[in-house]
Amino acid sequence: MPKLYFKYGAMGSSKTAQALMVKFNYEEKGYNVALMKPSLDTRYGKEIVRSRIGLNGKAIIIYPEMDILAWLGDYEKIDVIIIDEAQFLTEIQVEQLKEISIKYIPVICFGLKTDFKTKMFPASKRLFELASSITEIKSVCSCGAKAEVNARISGSQIIKSGEQVFL
Repeated sequence: MPKLYFKYGAMGSSKTAQALMVKFNYEEKGYNVALMKPSLDTRYGKEIVRSRIGLNGKAIIIYPEMDILAWLGDYEKIDVIIIDEAQFLTEIQVEQLKEISIKYIPVICFGLKTDFKTKMFPASKRLFELASSITEIKSVCSCGAKAEVNARISGSQIIKSGEQVFL
């Protein structure tokens, strides 16, 4: 039975690299993969998912108004959906992904749990509520301890105010 997976970690924990490796593994076995990302993520171009180690892939863009369940109906054969930067989805889209994972195919989401103020992103909160499998991707802080939170840094100062999203 398909599941909704949420794999989360702090910034720099290799979430995108892992998403691209999972995509590769599915494709190598002959599966059709829909690699997707929210439109808010424009760091490497509109349709590019790129990891810091150089892996990259072309993504289908998820706009805030997009009905992912209806979108899936337009495609003949998709075996799995992989979503990078899932924290930027809407809560309704997360609910659609859960429905897709119950009725059709596996959905694997990668993203942040919290922002730099340690507040959960609405989509991440919904993923924690609905995902069948939740896995933390662990990372190490520059101090040597386990990385647990995201920090916004300007120069050498930690910033504790501002908008939730800053690319």
